[in-house]
Amino acid sequence: MATRVLSGMQPSGLLHLGNLFGALDNFTRLQAEHECFYFVADWHALSTNYEDTTRIREYTRAVLIDWLAAGLDPERSTLFIQSRVPEHAVLHLLLSMITPVPWLERNPTYKEKREHLKGRDLSTYGFLGYPVLQTADILLYKGDVVPVGVDQLPHLELSREIARRFNQLYRPVFPEPQALLTEMPKVPGTDGRKMSKSYHNTITLSDPDATVRSKLKTMVTDPARIRRTDKGNPDVCPVFTLHQSISAQPVIAQVNQECRTAAIGCIECKQLLADGLVTRLTPIWEKRRELAQKPMLVDEVIDTGTRKAGAVARRTIAEVSDAMRIA
Repeated sequence: MATRVLSGMQPSGLLHLGNLFGALDNFTRLQAEHECFYFVADWHALSTNYEDTTRIREYTRAVLIDWLAAGLDPERSTLFIQSRVPEHAVLHLLLSMITPVPWLERNPTYKEKREHLKGRDLSTYGFLGYPVLQTADILLYKGDVVPVGVDQLPHLELSREIARRFNQLYRPVFPEPQALLTEMPKVPGTDGRKMSKSYHNTITLSDPDATVRSKLKTMVTDPARIRRTDKGNPDVCPVFTLHQSISAQPVIAQVNQECRTAAIGCIECKQLLADGLVTRLTPIWEKRRELAQKPMLVDEVIDTGTRKAGAVARRTIAEVSDAMRIA
């Protein structure tokens, strides 16, 4: 029996290179060998953006379009929207009844996110309890593995603890999901920090050629390299880090050597990066244009994915209800 893979993305903005190299490329590889369920986590977006929901629908559809354009195949992966399958909310409610509050308060990203998003009122159950919803997302489909980076391991361990607690309290229903550790490449934004929507330093998958090149021109480089004749250090340069994710090996070797000897300047280095990135993104742009002309195709993917996900979800809820002796 094929391993079932479960993962999702929040529609908190347009997808960018960090999403592509950190997750989406991996999604497309996994669908070749496993049974994959990928969902747009629009309810999760409410945990930190509940005050402004004006663009969640727009971003939800944009995420699905980018998924399809980047190579996710609805014939091999079940693609759907979280809120279209109400069983996510049902299982979230039932699991919240058995999840101790201290388990949620010890979540290492809870305090980190509150500190990072100081301007928002995050004193809500939805924010504290989002790991329970995350657990419901996984257990609803009895996911065998969840592709995660090392920083997300505590979340998955909590999901296993909740599954274990349910199985002990009632009867075994859920497998304990395992981590499928994936190497998450460091993708720097144009300001040198991690590429993130919240930092406004992204290059999105929907940016056209001219915008990509314009953003790369402003990207920070080795701060010690002030003049063209100064020798650089690619090891501390965000532009070179992007080269390592995008460019062909000969270009990476060329930039690595010529930057250190000042044989190449930052402008030329960025031009090489822009050429490589445009080559990488061109098939995605072409597919996006095709999908824009066929909106009914995207609707059909959503409807089909919802039916397939919903069928699995209803079976799980029936098992859960029977185990808990309710309804």
